[in-house]
Amino acid sequence: MTPAFTTSLLVLGGARSGKSRFAQAQAEMDSGNLVYIATAQAYDAEMADRITRHQGDRGPRWQTVEAPLDLPHAIATHAALGTVLLVDCLTLWASNILLAGHDQPAEIAALTAAIAAAPGKIILVSNEVGLGIVPDNALARQFRDLAGDINQAVARVAERAVFIVSGLPIPLK
Repeated sequence: MTPAFTTSLLVLGGARSGKSRFAQAQAEMDSGNLVYIATAQAYDAEMADRITRHQGDRGPRWQTVEAPLDLPHAIATHAALGTVLLVDCLTLWASNILLAGHDQPAEIAALTAAIAAAPGKIILVSNEVGLGIVPDNALARQFRDLAGDINQAVARVAERAVFIVSGLPIPLK
């Protein structure tokens, strides 16, 4: 188990590493209000099923907020003392802002400012996508670079960071 955090925690890991489960367990250890900020969009039946499963994994303590694009605003709106925000996930948000043509540096700056200013606790989940081979197409390389930039920026402002491998947390910060 990773040491408790007091304000912000970045949870990184590969696909199916257990990062969302770990993040949810960390949030549920707190007795306060729980707010899940979802960045996923269901563009197909498989993703819709995945979203439904994740919703079912959370109990009645959770309030869900959909924020596929305006994540900084959702954080600023819902962060409060006595509340734990769980943002899942930054990687999907990266896809959303990339495909929407948003100003990526401005979005990252707004995100880190919202995290730094957030009262209460915040847990942010993200995929570490930079451990594999270099993608073979420009869009995939843009996505990988954007996800890496987001992860680095959030890691700088987060109080703690852990890397999840096979469900096991490795403290980074």
